[in-house]
Formats: sequence, C-alpha cells, structure tokens
Amino acid sequence: MADEQNLDNQSAEQQNEPAQAAEDLSSRIQVLEQQLAEAQDQVLRTAAEMQNLRRRAEQDVEKAHKFALEKFALDLLPVIDSLERGLELSNPADEAIRPMREGMELTLKLFADVLGRHQVTPVDPHGEPFNAEHHQAMAMEESHQVEPGSVLKVFQKGYLLSGRLLRPAMVVVSKAPAQPQPSIDEKA
Repeated sequence: MADEQNLDNQSAEQQNEPAQAAEDLSSRIQVLEQQLAEAQDQVLRTAAEMQNLRRRAEQDVEKAHKFALEKFALDLLPVIDSLERGLELSNPADEAIRPMREGMELTLKLFADVLGRHQVTPVDPHGEPFNAEHHQAMAMEESHQVEPGSVLKVFQKGYLLSGRLLRPAMVVVSKAPAQPQPSIDEKA
C-alpha cells in the first residue's frame, strides 16, 4: 500500500510539474518584460538627455562666438570716450588745430565703423525715458522742458554687444520741479 501511495504522490507531482513550470515561465516572462520596459524607458531618457546636452553645447559655442570680443571691446571704449571728449573740447573754428581735429574725427569714425562691424553699438539716450537696464543715473535735475524720468544729459555713452549690455550709459535724469513753498506772508 505504501508503494501505491508513493506512486500516487509521484503521479500527482508529475501532473503538477507542467503547471508549475508554466507558472514559473509566466512570472519569468513578466519580470523580463518589466526589465525590457525599464531599459527602453532608460534609453529614451538617455537619448533625450544627450539631445539636450548637444543643444546646450551648441548654444554655448554660439554665445562664445557672439560675445568673445566683450573684454576686448570694454578695453577699447575709453579710447572712443577720449576721442569724443577731445573733439568736444576743441574749437572747430580754430584754424591752427583744424587738421588735427579732422584727423581725430576720421579716427573716431573709423573706430565706430569697426566696432559696428563687430556688433558693438552705442547707447546715447539723450531725451529718451530713463531705462534702468541700459542707463545708470548719476544725478537728478529739475526740468520744466522734459517729462520727469527723461534723460537730460549723457556723461558717458553706453554700449551694447550683440544686443547685450556691455556698459551702461551714465546719465542725468529729469525730475519734476519742486512746488514753491508758500512764504510767511502767504500763510497769514
């Protein structure tokens, strides 16, 4: 009888083996499918990250080309300022300095043309509304002629390099005239 029971147990185990094997394979397939989905997701993420990295590198290179002259241009701006001041202070009617003045004007024009070719443009805001992004207010002055907040005087021109501020313009900004204080006689 014990032999019959062993045979029955073995027979039951043999019948369960294919079911167990199918269940093991099914769970193994699920695990592998999950791993495959995770790997595909990781590949997509890595590809997107590489594309973003490539785009950022291209932008960095473009900015480096565009603004490579920034330091050099900043060093040259005082030379332009000196030429402009020299022309402002020299008398155009003085015959003795006329050739020197003409040479300075030509040099200044040549200098401005060269800077313009390299996208360095002046910011001369005389009469324009004050813009804190491009102007640096050095003082405020009362004025009846212009709106409050307008640029009255430009001490030093500002410059842009490819549309980005290189140096702000130093300006005097208008403010509304003060209301006259009533005198003692008017109070009484």
